[in-house]
Amino acid sequence: MLRLLVASAHIPEATGAGPGVHVSARFRGVPRSTRVVPEERSPTWNETLAWPLGTRPLQPTASLTLRLRHWGQPAPRGDLGATTVSLDRLVANPGLLLDLSHVPLLDARGQPTGCTVTLRCSYVPRGVAGDVAVPLQGRVPPPAVSPGSPHHPGKPSAGRKEDFQVRVRVIEGHQLQGNDIKPVVTVLIGQHRFRTRIRVGNNPYYNEVFCQNFHRTPAQLAAEPIRIQVEGGIGGAGAVGDSGVASDTMSPAPSQVLDSRATRAKAVIGVFQLDIGTVYRAPGHSLSWKWLSLQHPHRPDSGSRGYLRVSLAVLHAGEPVPEQEEPAGNEDVEANLLQPSPCAATLQLRVYRAEDLPQGGHRVGLEAGGAEPARPCLPSVLPVGGKRGFVAAAVRVSFAGRTLCTRVMPPDANPAWNEVFFFPLRLPPICDEIELAILSGSRSSKVLGTATLHLSQISSAGAELEEGTPGFLPCFGPSFLPFYGPRPDAARTPSTDTGVAYRGRVLLELSTHMGTPDGRQRDTITPEDIARVQRHLPRRRFGLCGIFYSATMVPAGPELLRFELSLGNYGDAGDVTCKPAASVTPHGCPLFDGNRYHYLPWYGDKPVAAVTSSWEDAGHRWDTLNLLQAMCRRLERNVAELRGARGDARGDIGRRLLRQLAQDCRRALPRLEAQPTPTPLDAHLRAARLHLLRRVAAAAVPPRAGWDTLLPVAEGWLGRVAALAVEPQAGMPDVLLWLLRGERRVACARVPATDLMFSRSGPGACGRLCGRIQTLFLAGSGDVRAQLRLRLWLGRVADSGDLPRHLEGTLRVYAETYENQTKLLGKWGPRGLLGRPGFSDSAGNVGLPRHSIRPPKGWRWDGPWTVEPQRRLLLDTETNVGEVLEEVYENESRRLSGEWGPAATASTDAVSGRRRGGCRRRGDANASGLSSRPVLQSGAAVPPKEEVACPQGWHVTDGWRVDVTGAVDEAGWEYGASAAPGSPPPAWHATEKTYHTHRRRRWLRTRRRDPGAQGREQDVTSFLRLHSPEAAAGAEAWEYGSLWGCRFHLQPRAGDVCRRRCWHRRMVPAQPPAVAPLFLLEGSPGPEDPAEEDKPAAAERQARGSSRTPPQQPVPLILCTFQQPNFFQLRCYIFQALELAPCGSKATADPVAHVAFVHVSQSTRVLPGTLDPLWDQTLLFHRVLLYGDPRGVRDEPPVMVVEVFDQDGGDGSLAQVSTPPWRQGVFSVPQGIRPVLQLVALEVLAWGLRGLRGGVRAPSLEVQCGGRTLRTPTIADLTANPNFPINAFLLTLHLPAEEEYVPPIRLRVLDTRDFGYRPEVGQACVRSLGQHCCQPQGEGHPPGPGTPPPGSATPWSRIAQMLPRITTEKGAVGKAAEEEEDEDEDDWWSKFYAAMGDKAKSQQGTNRDRLKIYGCELEAVPEFEGLQDFCQTFPLYQPGDHPTAGEDPVPVGEFKGLFHIYPLPEDPGVPPPPRHFQQLPPSQPQKCLVRVYVIRAFDLSPRDRNGLCDPYIRVSLGTKTLSQRDQYVPNTLEPVFGRLFEVTGTIPLEKDLQVSLLDYDLLPPDQEIGTTTIDLENRLLSRFRAHCGLPTLYRTAGPGCWRDQLPPSRTLEHFARSRGLPAPEFSTEGTAVTFGDQTFLLSHFESGPPTHRYPGAPRERLALHVLHACHLVPEHLETRTLYSGTQPGLEQGKVQMWVDIFPASLGPPGPPVDITPRKPQRYELRCVVWNTRDVDLGDTNLLGQQMSDIYVAGWLDGLEEQRQKTDVHYRSLQGDGAFNWRFVFSFEYLAAEQLCVLPRKEHFWSLDETVLKVPPKLILQVWDNDKFSADDFLGVLELELTRLPRPAQHPQGCTPTPQGTPQRPWPWWGPRAPSWLSLFRQRRVRGWWPCTMQEGGKRRLSGKLELSLELLPAKEAEERPAGKGREDPNMYPTLPAPVRPEWSFLWLRAPLRSLRYSLWRQHRCRVSLALLLLLLLALLLAFVYAAPGYLAMKLVNPLQSLQRGGGGERPAGRP
Repeated sequence: MLRLLVASAHIPEATGAGPGVHVSARFRGVPRSTRVVPEERSPTWNETLAWPLGTRPLQPTASLTLRLRHWGQPAPRGDLGATTVSLDRLVANPGLLLDLSHVPLLDARGQPTGCTVTLRCSYVPRGVAGDVAVPLQGRVPPPAVSPGSPHHPGKPSAGRKEDFQVRVRVIEGHQLQGNDIKPVVTVLIGQHRFRTRIRVGNNPYYNEVFCQNFHRTPAQLAAEPIRIQVEGGIGGAGAVGDSGVASDTMSPAPSQVLDSRATRAKAVIGVFQLDIGTVYRAPGHSLSWKWLSLQHPHRPDSGSRGYLRVSLAVLHAGEPVPEQEEPAGNEDVEANLLQPSPCAATLQLRVYRAEDLPQGGHRVGLEAGGAEPARPCLPSVLPVGGKRGFVAAAVRVSFAGRTLCTRVMPPDANPAWNEVFFFPLRLPPICDEIELAILSGSRSSKVLGTATLHLSQISSAGAELEEGTPGFLPCFGPSFLPFYGPRPDAARTPSTDTGVAYRGRVLLELSTHMGTPDGRQRDTITPEDIARVQRHLPRRRFGLCGIFYSATMVPAGPELLRFELSLGNYGDAGDVTCKPAASVTPHGCPLFDGNRYHYLPWYGDKPVAAVTSSWEDAGHRWDTLNLLQAMCRRLERNVAELRGARGDARGDIGRRLLRQLAQDCRRALPRLEAQPTPTPLDAHLRAARLHLLRRVAAAAVPPRAGWDTLLPVAEGWLGRVAALAVEPQAGMPDVLLWLLRGERRVACARVPATDLMFSRSGPGACGRLCGRIQTLFLAGSGDVRAQLRLRLWLGRVADSGDLPRHLEGTLRVYAETYENQTKLLGKWGPRGLLGRPGFSDSAGNVGLPRHSIRPPKGWRWDGPWTVEPQRRLLLDTETNVGEVLEEVYENESRRLSGEWGPAATASTDAVSGRRRGGCRRRGDANASGLSSRPVLQSGAAVPPKEEVACPQGWHVTDGWRVDVTGAVDEAGWEYGASAAPGSPPPAWHATEKTYHTHRRRRWLRTRRRDPGAQGREQDVTSFLRLHSPEAAAGAEAWEYGSLWGCRFHLQPRAGDVCRRRCWHRRMVPAQPPAVAPLFLLEGSPGPEDPAEEDKPAAAERQARGSSRTPPQQPVPLILCTFQQPNFFQLRCYIFQALELAPCGSKATADPVAHVAFVHVSQSTRVLPGTLDPLWDQTLLFHRVLLYGDPRGVRDEPPVMVVEVFDQDGGDGSLAQVSTPPWRQGVFSVPQGIRPVLQLVALEVLAWGLRGLRGGVRAPSLEVQCGGRTLRTPTIADLTANPNFPINAFLLTLHLPAEEEYVPPIRLRVLDTRDFGYRPEVGQACVRSLGQHCCQPQGEGHPPGPGTPPPGSATPWSRIAQMLPRITTEKGAVGKAAEEEEDEDEDDWWSKFYAAMGDKAKSQQGTNRDRLKIYGCELEAVPEFEGLQDFCQTFPLYQPGDHPTAGEDPVPVGEFKGLFHIYPLPEDPGVPPPPRHFQQLPPSQPQKCLVRVYVIRAFDLSPRDRNGLCDPYIRVSLGTKTLSQRDQYVPNTLEPVFGRLFEVTGTIPLEKDLQVSLLDYDLLPPDQEIGTTTIDLENRLLSRFRAHCGLPTLYRTAGPGCWRDQLPPSRTLEHFARSRGLPAPEFSTEGTAVTFGDQTFLLSHFESGPPTHRYPGAPRERLALHVLHACHLVPEHLETRTLYSGTQPGLEQGKVQMWVDIFPASLGPPGPPVDITPRKPQRYELRCVVWNTRDVDLGDTNLLGQQMSDIYVAGWLDGLEEQRQKTDVHYRSLQGDGAFNWRFVFSFEYLAAEQLCVLPRKEHFWSLDETVLKVPPKLILQVWDNDKFSADDFLGVLELELTRLPRPAQHPQGCTPTPQGTPQRPWPWWGPRAPSWLSLFRQRRVRGWWPCTMQEGGKRRLSGKLELSLELLPAKEAEERPAGKGREDPNMYPTLPAPVRPEWSFLWLRAPLRSLRYSLWRQHRCRVSLALLLLLLLALLLAFVYAAPGYLAMKLVNPLQSLQRGGGGERPAGRP
């Protein structure tokens, strides 16, 4: 597990108005991100990011890439810089905390951006406690101090339950579908259901918070769902109701739909569901102000059904609640819109069959109540011992909260289910793991084995690897998936890894199909698919070989040890389904190494294990995987070198990196192109790998921008290649190595088979461990049980010809058997063996006689049977021992009342039940005094003590002596009475009685090895020469023992009753094989031919009548023999250890380090009473014996193990070589290797002790560091003055120059009791001393406790730097101030809202007071250094208290102090620099007046069932408590208090101020909501003057009057005196001051006379400006987090407050600040409904005409009881209506929050009114009045008064908008954005607004309303009264009666009017057209009628017209 703690950053150009910043980190291609925080100069996260490493440990070339970014802005515009952190130091020292402060960030060109980041890295290797796979990101703040010993990390947090809190805030809805709905939101958090209040309308506002606490593991919590469901009841015309919040935590089922009126499913509007893990993985573990797109619960593809705005957060213990600031009105809603993942795919998992399932005797799994719960889907099955002894089994599959199980098959080793499961899949998938388990068929449903498929490994999105890389859906197989679980024979031994053993394989196939799931869950696989799969599973024979070089650190004891090598069930000695194999090493007896550990004495004969197995040949997958992993390893090494290179070396390394990367790509590409793809996953992986490698190979060219740009590019390549270097279809199980102790399996190690696989494609395609010597640690029972050094090889048997080149010795194959005899009546023979067979193996199991053993098939004997003692079993227990304690028991007996005399057996070596003697082992950490050794349970006869000779090479240190310790008399006798004649007494007593018949006493003698005698090396030499062929010739070579089962020896001794000898016969292959011969030994040797059986043996068996099955042929013994060893010298340099953990209840330890190397070990000296031992010692291993090629030892050296133990006494053994430096009796570390030490001064400011428990009276302090101890004087009376009488101390030390080697500072508090008793009552350990390092004080810097280090700006230098800027800005500020008019005095709330950024609420000018609001505690503001600049607070912990895993230790007190570390000159003649702590304030307690201002609280956790609480404040200081229980704020989670508390106390006796919020209950006691604690002493002592904030302006009267005790001028003098600075000098007028070396004028800060009232004297104003320039605490408001003792670590809300502290010695304080909250103002809204147009017609009259009886109803949101409606406009045929009707609504409005305040009682039985705050919204509905049925709904109009859309002036311009995402509350048609107005500013508005209705999933226009809106304050409303409707007073304006058309069905009274309304209005177009046609027809008829006569007339007299025209002419001559 790799953890990264992102602490903080520094952004010099931060404006505070940006989008927020976050840090993104990437490791191995996996990104992580912190939460988003506001952009400040010093943003703080304190957030931990974690990367599980899995099976890939951290490499020296690993690195982390960090990038500081603006949230939501694309790269590179949003980047603030990046850096890369090398992790090589963590690999070298996994326990190191890599602290990096102010790491500079670089831009894309490698130039510094000015930004820095502070972080901490830590690494926990795999298998170490604390290595967790955390799915969730936690925040672990780094403690500055910890208990005296770091508590042991417990089991992984993924399996440990922790406290979490899930918060869901439902804010508002928008465009919810439905008409006249009353929506209610149901929130299901896990199994807990909550409901909001009922609202009315399509855009409801809720603003309700729901919280649920969980005590779960992170994995369990991540899978819990959050379901948000909106339901809407259909209301009638007058049916408007309300309901309170309901919470149901009893129903475990998903929330059933319950609308506001009835239980019906059709009332569901929409749902949205996600899991808690999705929220926790979001930045900041929260989703703030997000719009949820609601979907239909059964038709998710039908589109959005509305939107709901929510905020979701998951809080972990110790994490803060993320700030949820409301976004601006023009927010990017698309970016804040959450769409549910479409469920458009189905995951099909085919389960074919299994193989290698365990037998019935192996049915030991996880209980049903354990980690794998039983499922009810399994019926009862056959009992154990069914068919062939196997179990009935089933397969269980779990994915995304759904679990399916196959049917239970009858008992069989290879059951076939042939079933397919269907799982709905959302894309992208939310759940990554598919969990599978094999269940036994018993009623308990035990889990035999488990496996996991990760979707991230079998699918890809493509873009995450490389641009253009093809992605693919999840797919797998058909392929076998191995399962692992606990073993039955290992379950009796506690083990931390219950899933280590192989439990079988299952053939699976997974595919994904697009489309909506059809609802199926399971089906049967077709025979065609079964036949298709079988064609792709051919088998090949594989061979596994292991050569065991050494085994050390093995368990001690008389039991024999051996190792087993297995692959699946092949090689498993407990499995009977596979043929026997030479998979187990010979039995060996552990031998003591002379110091601490035990080892197996193999020496030159190395055991070999060989296993032959049969598996599917997936070589194309294994080769590709190994090629990619080899590429990753080489690229990782080159990247690490490139990261550490500088200058020209970076170019050389870069060129090598590119060259090798191109070579690796070219090597892998042909293999990938030729790779077969039998499965879809193979094809997809092959395509992705080819595309990626081609892109990488093409890009592997020298960069044009320089070699500095290559590093991030190479890291990206590494991450992408590593993401594809996985192979989920490997198929072959892991190789298992077991340590067997007798018949028990006590430890195990797993090695992936692909790491050992040999390939003919070349070395690059072979596994990284193939044929190489490696060191494995076998773990069991939570500890390392063995260290094994061996060489492993795995490959096809056909390719095993490569194996001999990896063997450095000579392979020999033997058949081995033991011949056993017993001594009866002084003669040795095979009779009376007492259960031991005549021939057996080394462990005593039944074996064949040597003449019955046959060589395996294909093998032949090479020589006769020979006797060869097994040297590994014959080494004496005294080997490597320097001192032995010998014991002899003297036995006497008597008759009753007789005299004592020698017993029948006068001398024995031990007696049953008696104390056991042993040998003292020099350097043995387990031996304290005389250590114990195992002895027989009954005494064996030995010679008398006088005849016991001292062996050669030993000498006796003292003579025989009687052991008089224990329950014996003064002569050492103990007495007993035998129960039967000849039997020993069952019990022994120290007092003699008359009935006692036996007595005994113990004689002891000590002997030691002669100094000149042979030592360990001589013992080894003798061992190697033991029974050489020359020595064994002609000898019988029997091994003797006192009883069967004990250790045997070569020389016979008195009392030996059994003996044995080992027969060996070598065998060789009959013909030279083409493969490795050891893989031809599978199975037992060839069957015995009955014809060749030894006839006497057969006759003897027949004579005995034995019907037993003859024993099996023994498995051959394989040894790898080395002729000559090589001797090496090892030098181990041990310098120091840091921060060790004491054992038990001890506060300190006596550490000793044991170093083990192969079969030898040594120990350092014991350093008493320290947890940071400095050994400075060299351990020399003079002649270390190693076998094999020395070059192989150089390339693959053995692993050295260092263990540190707590030992009460004794010294470690030292080598007698004088090469290293000799210091203080030991060999020290040479100068060139040991860390560089420097002389430093440690100054200690010991201020005092606080809060000590347990009746501490007179404590003192011990400070330990670097082997030096400092003791302070005793505090005389802790209750009167808890400060030390002397505060400053100095220690001179030699500490390492490198910070990582510097030991911590340990603090011990000792109390002084009566009789000189000084118990330790508290301890602490101060780590990370780099923060306390500083430079020595110079003469120019006045010393003081708060003096900044050299290089930092002094106060006057800061002022001088600010002066030019102040002068420049002075003109602009002064000009603005002059233009501003002198307004009325503002209250404190104006400053508050101005600081919040709301100028409309504040009404402040530019020259008014400014208030600084901090979003955290004042101690958490970075610029104030935690208010611990004078002295820090170090928690003290109980000595010897070791908290359990996952629990934080409880402090027992506090130490107030400070440390300064700085170098001293090495030359003694140079005077030391001046000390830091010289001018200290008085340490006497002082009385103070404390004023606590509590403004408001928010985000409180609910305490009542209605989801709210009734908070009130309680303030405690010491024994004084102030409470305002009677002034609680009812029914709210965001109370506004505005309360002031004054309390007096004595600091530091009463330094902790507690501000608590409690929930008022009718009957006490009240529940605590949360508490915050403030250290008043730190604020009083801080140099930042935190006891009273500095206001911006100095006023002598008014609301902002100066409230401090001292005026600004005296405050400046006091500040200078406390800092050791010269006093300021003011001019006579007070307009100039000289402070330090600078002179400041008032004109620098003010351009003219002040414009505010009561300005005060110039002297005071100037002093205040100078104080502000010193960066002191300004007038502020801090936001403190509330915590509860019942839920520690979980935030319960926040409170905004500030504290003023006034010491009594400085005089009376000023007047307090008035913070009484503002009251809401009453307004009256007058809404006149003038007309309606185009309203939908809902009725039909008797003539079939559409009409409506229209009326309008309206109310304010939240004030449904004030619902009003107009009169009815009857029989409107066009949708037009005239009303002239006035609605009058009175309400209270809080302008500060722009919300309506609605106090009301939830129920009639409620005691208090609930104050609801909702936005001011007017809701108008248009209805159709009906007489005999419910009124019909015609449309709705919702108008928010603060964001009122501008109305249209004509009805033609009034148009609606189509439904869409809620980007704008009221979007209009047209390209121009709508304009908004606030009715609270404009006060009057009139126009047309559209009325809409929901229809077909969309909203349409259903009418138009002409309204006039007028908003009046209450006072103005009284002056201008107006009645409702048209009632009196009908004024402002006067409303006339509407002009409405009236008509009746009485035709006789008004026939024309009736026709007009019945025909003309409806059919005007038709009537007009008909009249026009009739007119045309009449004209046509007239034409037709007149045309014939006219034509006839024309025809009869055609010249008539001419004649008539010419008749008027007369001839000229006629008269």
